[in-house]
Amino acid sequence: QVQLVESGGGLVQAGGSLRLSCAASGLAFSNTPMGWFRQAPGKERAFVAAINKSGGLTHYADSVRGRFAISRDNAKNTVFLQMEGLKPEDTAVYSCAARGIYSSSLYSRENDYHYWGQGTQVTVSS
Repeated sequence: QVQLVESGGGLVQAGGSLRLSCAASGLAFSNTPMGWFRQAPGKERAFVAAINKSGGLTHYADSVRGRFAISRDNAKNTVFLQMEGLKPEDTAVYSCAARGIYSSSLYSRENDYHYWGQGTQVTVSS
C-alpha cells in the first residue's frame, strides 16, 4: 500500500521560509517521479514543482520559479519543497504526489500522478 505523508506546513509571515517534506512508502521510490501541488481556498489544485527519479531534472510553475526548490533523498524515500520569499498568495494546502508508473521523466499534470498525500496547510500572513 502506497503512503505519502507530508509535514512541515504552518503559519509564516510574508517573506519567510518553510521546508515541506513528503515521506513515501510502499513503492520503489528511487524509480518514481514526484511532484508537489497546491490548492488554495476556492481554487482548483495547481502544479507547483516536479522532480524526476534521480533528482537531476526539476520543473516549476512560473509563480514559484526562483523562490521554491524541489529536491529528494532517495536513501530516505523523501521529497522536499524548500519555499523562500513566501507571499500571501502562496497560502494553500500543499500535497505531494507520486507517479505509479516508473519513468525517467518528470510530470506537471495532475492526471500524470497516481498517489497523493493528505496535504499540509501553508498559511502566509501579510
